[in-house]
Amino acid sequence: MIETRVLTPEDWTIWRELRLAALSEAGHAFGAQLAEWQGDGDREERWRARLAIPGSYNVVVTLEGQPVGMASGMRTDHSGIVEMISMYVAPRGRGRGAGDLLVAAVERWARQLGADTLRLAVVEGNRNASVLYERNGFRDTGEQGGLMPDGIRRERIMAKRLA
Repeated sequence: MIETRVLTPEDWTIWRELRLAALSEAGHAFGAQLAEWQGDGDREERWRARLAIPGSYNVVVTLEGQPVGMASGMRTDHSGIVEMISMYVAPRGRGRGAGDLLVAAVERWARQLGADTLRLAVVEGNRNASVLYERNGFRDTGEQGGLMPDGIRRERIMAKRLA
């Protein structure tokens, strides 16, 4: 059985497990680096604080009770615009609809807030993620996002109109 679960700061160990897996297995797709979240960066209060960011929504997908994917929704300073960040599906959850469930959960949350646009950033060349987002109605805005840690690649911005 595959299902979604909204996390609270009390669920920090679940978020930690998935985030470290994401940065380890697919670090090329994230602006954060694994080293930033290990050693001195790997502290319970930091993980709890990440899940307690005001205006955030943090969700995981479980497969047979085991967490296999994660995503967050974040309010922005722009009226009507919400961002989806930290999207990741572990290899054992891929091809089973986990990514679609995560996108749908964040979209539902954004609609409940009254947002009319859901945005995200995806690193250039991450074809699998781009296909997932396109399948769920996101389109390339033509905007460039941030520079990746390698100093070469950039993110591109995709958006979906909700209204």
